[in-house]
Amino acid sequence: MDCENCGEADAVIHLTQVVNNKMSSLHLCEQCAAAKGLETEGPPAASFPLQEFLAEMGGESPAPAPAPVDEKCGFCGLTFQGFRKAGRLGCPHCYISFEGHLRALLGRIHNSTQHVGKVYLPPDPTASQLERRLEGLRGQLRRAVDAEDFERAAGLRDEIRILEAEGVT
Repeated sequence: MDCENCGEADAVIHLTQVVNNKMSSLHLCEQCAAAKGLETEGPPAASFPLQEFLAEMGGESPAPAPAPVDEKCGFCGLTFQGFRKAGRLGCPHCYISFEGHLRALLGRIHNSTQHVGKVYLPPDPTASQLERRLEGLRGQLRRAVDAEDFERAAGLRDEIRILEAEGVT
């Protein structure tokens, strides 16, 4: 594919932009991309600004958050700044090390910090797994009623009745 700007060199930068639900693509060679101020070197994932991306997703302008510079995971040694740059945690212990910051981040993304979706059940669940499922459904039903989401509450009630009819208590 030729560069859409100069039409001479091969396009090596493929830029896709979505504005107001309309997608546009631009294919540029290295020189034309550099002339437009696009960086052509370095791994993109290594410089991925997670917090700015998430702020843009939520329609917020990327505001500088208080950066815990010295915080570090005691197990893998990943710093919070490293997480912000890479967008990935280093190990399961990072969730505990950065819990406060991650909780705030997840709260902004999902408007909640608790999972309220479906729970996986294996093909042949044990009685205790079915009881936990029933307990979870009852909790979801209470929250749906509190939120006056009666359509969801009716669906949850039906699921509960099915499990109770199978003998789960």
